[in-house]
Amino acid sequence: MQELINELINKAGLTQEQAEKSLEVIKTYIQSQLPPMMQGMVDNFLGSKSNDSKIGE
Repeated sequence: MQELINELINKAGLTQEQAEKSLEVIKTYIQSQLPPMMQGMVDNFLGSKSNDSKIGE
């Protein structure tokens, strides 16, 4: 996910915080459009942070 955050910072001129929040909003939106069994694929694809993991960290 850090690679995408870096792209948002470099190409869109966002701050680190803005890029992280933007990506979180996009990820949540995409997951809301998918059946529950497919939502984990979004996390895997983006290499999500463990702070929003459903495994209970």
